[in-house]
Amino acid sequence: MFQVLGSSWALLLGMLLLMVGNGLQGTLLGVRGSLEDFSTLSMSIIMSAYFVGFLGGSRLAPAMIRRVGHVRVFAALASFISAVIILYPTLVNPVAWALGRVVIGFCFSGVYVTAESWLNHSANNENRGKALSLYMIVQMSGIVAAQGLLAWGDPSGFILFIIPSVLVSISFAPILLSVSPTPAFDRTKPMSLLELWRISPLGCVGMFMLGGVFAAQFGMSAVWGTQAGLSVKEISVFVAAVYVGALVLQYPIGWISDMMDRRQLIMIVAAFGGTAALCGYFAEGDFLLLTISGALIGGTSNPLYALLIAYTNDFLEHDDMAAASGGLIFINGVGAVSGPLLVGWLMSVIGPSGYFAYSAVLMLGLAAYALWRMSRRPAPIVEGTGAYAPVFPSASPVAVELAQEVFIETALREEEEAARQDS
Repeated sequence: MFQVLGSSWALLLGMLLLMVGNGLQGTLLGVRGSLEDFSTLSMSIIMSAYFVGFLGGSRLAPAMIRRVGHVRVFAALASFISAVIILYPTLVNPVAWALGRVVIGFCFSGVYVTAESWLNHSANNENRGKALSLYMIVQMSGIVAAQGLLAWGDPSGFILFIIPSVLVSISFAPILLSVSPTPAFDRTKPMSLLELWRISPLGCVGMFMLGGVFAAQFGMSAVWGTQAGLSVKEISVFVAAVYVGALVLQYPIGWISDMMDRRQLIMIVAAFGGTAALCGYFAEGDFLLLTISGALIGGTSNPLYALLIAYTNDFLEHDDMAAASGGLIFINGVGAVSGPLLVGWLMSVIGPSGYFAYSAVLMLGLAAYALWRMSRRPAPIVEGTGAYAPVFPSASPVAVELAQEVFIETALREEEEAARQDS
């Protein structure tokens, strides 16, 4: 771990500051939109716009990097992020905010692609898994820390917009001033969606549903909180709890997944998350129960993302794993775009509790589909399945491919060890 810190501290510090900025602006807009009397429909469109930009950025950023290089892409996109954040309080209009969210989603996607390719380049076969784990911890820590800033600021003023703008502006300084060389960039061509569906229907359906759940967490939690009458501090605590749950439960679920039929674990974890969402639906006014529900939803939905990738890998050859990840990420992104829109519609129909109803329907639906898929074909032999690699839905395709490399390297080591024992 110290070796990873020594070689990648500048990158990790820069990403920490970026994630604080991203986590703060996302929650802040949800609160400020309510203060500006934006409708639920307007806020759902604004929040969905981020994922439209993110999906587009994940497709176009690699071409930009190949054309002008990592340094220029990183600096340019981070500058755009900083500029858009500072413009939010001066252009208080739903259309302007939606356009700004598209730009920010696109830019953050490109920044993640750039930074994660640097991380992959600085890691080696021995520490790649540790580098990925540390990177994911930094991501979640930044989002959680951002909620603490929101809790002690005034969302009706300018300061909370200035802080993330400044953090983003200085985030790329340690990276660009680092002596680490810029890596060569080469992305794997994604597998066709039809081929991916034939290989793993559960992986495809699960990634689409989880895209919606994650988008609700990242985009609509603050909107729900304001409609539910929570204070700014309570909203900050709730959003932080979602990501703390995601971080805490990622590794226990991953450890269990390497010892049992992953479809069973997917079903159990999704059912548990759906039940937690139902508890939130009926917990109106009980902030402690609402917060626990949020933590459990985040703690189940985020590990499910990596779990579905690992399950899909169980049916793939090593050479196809990186290609399959591109299709899975695209499916997840489409689900994420639709998530805030559907949550906003439900909240306008049945009230704030629609936020939890949406997650409950998707998580329980995923559990039911996993149960049905268990009757359609036998499970892979547990001893023959690959290792679980942690990765969150907020990561770019490069981080997912990095997780796939960890997966493959672990599998190859296990195969070599088994061959030595047999001989």
